[in-house]
Amino acid sequence: MVKINGAETDAAGQTVAAYLASAGYDPLRVAVERNGDIVPKAQYGETVLADGDSVEVVSFVGGG
Repeated sequence: MVKINGAETDAAGQTVAAYLASAGYDPLRVAVERNGDIVPKAQYGETVLADGDSVEVVSFVGGG
């Protein structure tokens, strides 16, 4: 299991890109942190989530 935004999720084995797509996130409008490190957008397709990972997905919101 992977903890994503505080919730246990069965996402082990998926790439960050695959998880974002399945969860409905726009990869251009989020930042992803995995185990305390920012995942560069260029690595979303090659970064594989593993059991025990802790991930935070933060969406950017516009406004003023």
